[in-house]
Amino acid sequence: MINFDTIRELRENRSWTQEEMAEKLGMTRNGYAKIERGESTPNLERLDEIANTLGVKVIELLRLDNKHVVCQISENHSNNHYYNNDQNLTVEIEKLKLIIAHKDELIAQKDEHIQALKRLAYNNNKVIPEL
Repeated sequence: MINFDTIRELRENRSWTQEEMAEKLGMTRNGYAKIERGESTPNLERLDEIANTLGVKVIELLRLDNKHVVCQISENHSNNHYYNNDQNLTVEIEKLKLIIAHKDELIAQKDEHIQALKRLAYNNNKVIPEL
């Protein structure tokens, strides 16, 4: 679970307004304020942007409820992941959902391009009768 109070406190410790923080993230002030109030839950990518902007690790923005956490993070993005609580698993599931959604968008774009190319090929191969 995201600790929204920690996000707010880290921002305030830097003497940044919500508007300044939103600008750093490329968001509207209102959109960012909703995150701090817990009215909007950022996806994993946005949470990573917030952590980077605040100069902390994503794990520092999570409320762990005194549960043990085991994370394996590597630069080569290997497929070895270990989870010791539901929160980490939930974060990973959200990350995978985003990856799948992006893949689906790319496939839809590819299909649109194929259809456009087929239409062009069909139109170019039509025999135009001589007048």
